[in-house]
Order: sequence, then structure tokens, then C-alpha cells
Amino acid sequence: MPRSVRVLGPAVLLAVALLATFAGLAYGGGAEPYLIQDPGPIARFGVPVAKLLVNLGAAGMLGALVLAVWALTPERREFDLALDVAAASAALLTVASAATGFFTFLVVTAVPFDLSESFGQKVGQFATTIPLGQAWLTTTLIAAAVTVLCFAVRNQTALVFVTVVAVAALVPLAQQGHAAGAAGHSEAITALGLHLVFAGVWVGGLVTIVLLRRELGIDRLPVVLTRYSTVALICFIVVALSGYASAALRIGTWDELGTPYGSLVLVKVTALIALGLFGAAQRRFLIGRIVGAGEGRQPAFWVLVVAELAFMGLASGVAAALARTPTPVPEQTGSLARTPAEILTGEPLPPWPVWYRFFTEWSPDLIWLLASGFGIFFYLVAVRRLRKRGDHWPVYRTVLWVAGLLLLAYITSGGVNVYEQYLFSAHMGAHMVLTMAVPVLLVPGAPITLAARAIRPRKDGSRGGREWIMLAVHSRFAGVIANPIVAALLFAGSLWVFYYSPLFRWTMLDHIGHEWMIVHFLITGYLFVQSLIGIDPVPYRLPHAFRLVLLLGTMAFHAFFGLAIMSGTGLLLADWYGAMGWGTDALVDQQLGGGIAWSIGEIPTVALAITVAMQWARSDEKESRRRDRHADRTGDAELEAYNARLAAIAEHDESRS
Repeated sequence: MPRSVRVLGPAVLLAVALLATFAGLAYGGGAEPYLIQDPGPIARFGVPVAKLLVNLGAAGMLGALVLAVWALTPERREFDLALDVAAASAALLTVASAATGFFTFLVVTAVPFDLSESFGQKVGQFATTIPLGQAWLTTTLIAAAVTVLCFAVRNQTALVFVTVVAVAALVPLAQQGHAAGAAGHSEAITALGLHLVFAGVWVGGLVTIVLLRRELGIDRLPVVLTRYSTVALICFIVVALSGYASAALRIGTWDELGTPYGSLVLVKVTALIALGLFGAAQRRFLIGRIVGAGEGRQPAFWVLVVAELAFMGLASGVAAALARTPTPVPEQTGSLARTPAEILTGEPLPPWPVWYRFFTEWSPDLIWLLASGFGIFFYLVAVRRLRKRGDHWPVYRTVLWVAGLLLLAYITSGGVNVYEQYLFSAHMGAHMVLTMAVPVLLVPGAPITLAARAIRPRKDGSRGGREWIMLAVHSRFAGVIANPIVAALLFAGSLWVFYYSPLFRWTMLDHIGHEWMIVHFLITGYLFVQSLIGIDPVPYRLPHAFRLVLLLGTMAFHAFFGLAIMSGTGLLLADWYGAMGWGTDALVDQQLGGGIAWSIGEIPTVALAITVAMQWARSDEKESRRRDRHADRTGDAELEAYNARLAAIAEHDESRS
């Protein structure tokens, strides 16, 4: 069994996935002939099959790259073979994406296939001018670039950026299909994007391990499997939550589970539960027995692996069929909206913004809910690990870290997130909290210091969490952006650049832009606060007196920005906030937002100033104690030597006189 699993495992995955796709299409009606302008069976079945190959190619690409940067050793042949798997998978993704774009053109236009020049021109026009065609062309081109990069790049640090490019290939896929047109399209795009990426890492990682089985051998296999198992557990949680969010948006009510779409969702949920059980059995019982079993004596483990791949194929095939199955909740578009606000946002209007609704209304952003949840969990695990070995970690750091992430989760998913696209004041409130309040809570948590103390170092040349964190902290780029002057310039200067440039419009119109905005505000705020009161190591720290000067100067600049918004007479985004027609005065609301920018910074500023002053006092106290201890050890030798020099100088002066 172990000798044939390299062929049997991927073959079972592909065979089950294809069977599940055809069965799902037959049951859900996803490939039935069109009543008008039917493109033919080749196109109707070609789209879901090609999409299945897209998903499998993306999975192999992402899974192999993640294993290379997280679990494998660059000095071993396993590393190069994993990159070969990533390159081959990216090539499959390239071809499958191009095929999907072509079949999609046939389905959308119902143009008969021929070899004429006019047909080629129509295909080219679809791929370059129509958003759906542009999406598939973008994915194809990025996948082709990743194919080349996987062959050309073998540096482990550079591969992180290749992995980011690989993830970018899936962004156009997340913006297509049901997600782009359904009500709650931002939530749907987020859920689908997370689902694609983490399902790909989960499936592709296991396939890569199967293909590398012989190269890993009996000694390395348990180590790599243990590292993959941690990643797989995270992927399982994200896939389960994102799948639930996607299904909830498309199914609507529990009664709709009896529809063909709902039934296919139940099949996929069953496969997911089975995969979770497989993962638990693998992690708790089988990995530890591999070493004792010896080479060629691990039948139970490899049977489980093949079965797991079969269920992964089932889930992948059903997912491909679901993409072509009509949803119980009909898709809604902006053209059906009844108000200007609904036309602009594409979302149903929330209730009128009475103050208490900022605490009762919710618009979950799954990315930040998961980030906050994982951030709290891993922090608490690290603290527990320190205490188990007898090391001390201050309670206040844990409390502040948890409070900061809970505040982040609320701002990105609570009432402020509901109203920020309708009211400039709500948007500015979110901005100020993200860039000032959240970092003031997170920075004293000292996550870098905790990670360096709690995460076990790797000794086989691979890079785990500790190695990647230390590499990032000590990099030249980190040394530049962590410089206090640079951090202050980024913190204050980005305000003006953001609001008085096309970036502001991009964050309103594009969900990707909105997520970028949150990341940017968090990072710039964190770097600035870290330069003032941070505990984690940085290349350079200003003396405490200069920190206070930098704080006061930066916040004065920040207050000037708020006053400029308050006194402005023109709308910053007139065709957005000024065109909502939601019963509010957009200019008055913008001036209120300027007041928020000016006033809300006062509380964090005072907190930062007090903290810097306290650190200054403690630093002086520590220096005084150090000198006292030194004096006790040396018997005030320095003072006595100094007095002796003064006495000698006095005697010399007297003798001359």
C-alpha cells in the first residue's frame, strides 16, 4: 500500500471529484439544456469540469508552496520536489483557467465554435473588455507567472512572495459567480475567498506529502506530517466557517435545505465532517505510530490518507457542481435597488443610525473575526506554555492583547462597519479606532517577545513561526519602517495621502480596497505606538524626552488634519457620500467626522504620554538602582576616585600659588 499510494491517492482524488461533479450536476440541474440559445453539452459540462481542474490546480500550487515555506528543509531534495509539484499544479491551473474562460464565453454568448477570424476576435473581446472574461484572463496570466517563478525561485524568503502571488490568482475567482451578485456580496466574496485559499492549502498539502512520501522517508515523514497537521487544523476551521457563511447567504432559511442546492450543501458538510474526523485520527493516533511501524508497515495510516483524499475529492466535486446549481436565494443586483444608497452600495439599507444601533447591528467580516479569534487563541496558548515551564508573563499584557483584538473584531464587524459606507462620520470613527485605540491596546501585549520565548526553535533548517517572526523583525525593511521618524511620517502623512487621493474612492468601491484600508491603518498605527511605548525589540529607540516631543508633534499634525476636515466646505467623495440620498446632510456629517478625527485622538494621546512618562520614570529608577548596586559592589570606588582627582587638582593649584 505505501509504495502505490503516490499514484493511488491522487488518482482516487481526481476520480471521486469527477464522479461527484457529474452526479451533482445531474441532481442539481446545473448542466441542463438552456431553453434559449443553448451552447451545447460540451460547453455546459465543460465549465464545471474545467472549474474542478482549476480548484485542484490551485490546491496543488498553494499546498506545495505552503509546505515549502513552513515544513520542509531547503537543503534537502524534498524542498525542490515540492516546488516542482507547485510548478506543475500552477501549469494545470493556467491551462484549466484558460479553458474555463473559453467555455464561459461559449455559455454566456452562445456563439457557435468555429475557426474563423471573427470568432477569435469575439473571444479576445470577451477576455479583454468584459469583467467575467477579464477575471479568467487575470487568473490565467498570474498562474502562468507562478509556474515560471516556481521553477526559477528557490530562495525560501522569496518564496513567501511567490505564495502571495499565488493567492492573488484566486482573488478574481472569489469575485465571480454567486458571490459577485448576491445580497451581502462583500461577505460572500470574503467567505468564498477564504474557502478557496484554505481548502486549497488543506487538499494540496496532503497531496504534496503523498507525492513526497518516498523522499521524506520514515524519519522525516512524522515531522512533516505534524507540521502539516497544525496547518490542516487551521484550514479545517476556516473552511467550515467560511462554508457556513457562504451557504447561509445562498440558502436563506432552513426550509431551503430540501432544495437541490441545499441537498448538495449537506453532502459537502458531511464530507467536511468526515475530513475533520480523519484529521483528528491522524493527529492523535497515527502519526506517533509511524516511526515504530517501520518502512512499509503503515497500512492503516495510508488507507486513512487515501480515504481522506477520496472525501476531499467528493467535497471538491460537489463544490464544482454547486457553482452551476441555482441558489434558493435569488441573486440581486444594484439595478433592482430602490434608493440611491442601495444603488451605490448594492446592499439593503440598515435601520436608521440611532446611537444604540451601533451596538446592536452587525455586519460580520469573517477575515477579521478569524484573525482576532486565532490571535487570542495562540496568544493564550503561548502564555500557558510559558507558565507550564515556570516562566512569568504579566497578566496585564494578556488582558490588553485580548481587549485589543476584541475591539478590532467589533470595529470590523459591528455597528460601525454597518454604517461606515453610508456615513463619513462612522467611517472616520472606524479609522481612528483602528489606527489609534487598537494599537494602544495591542502593543503592550508584546506579541513578538512572547512568540520568541514560547515557540520552540527549529533545528532542521526549516522555518517555523519563530524563525519567520525573527527574520521579519530583523530585516532591513523592518528596520526602516520601525524607525520612529519613519513610523511617525507614515502615521500622520498617510492621512492626507489617503483622503486626498484616489485611494479613498477605491476603498469605497472595491471590497479588496476596504480590506487593504484596515490593514494599512492597523500597521501604521501599530508602528507608531510601538516606537513610543513598545516592549518588543526594535532596531532603534528614541530617548524618552524625544518620544514625548515626537508624540506631541505628530498628534498636533493629526489634529490639524481633523480641523481641516471640520472647516472644509467641499465633500471629499461627493459622488458617494453626497449621493446617498439617505436623509442626512453629507457635509454636516463630514464635518462631524472631522471633529471625530480631531477629538478622538486626545484620549490615546494622553494615554501614550502617561505611559511614556511612566517608562521614563521607571528607566531613571532602574538606572539609579543599577548605580547603587554598583556602588555597593565597588565600595563607591568611582566616587572616591573622583574626589581624589579633585583633591589633587586643589593641591596642585595651592602649590602654584
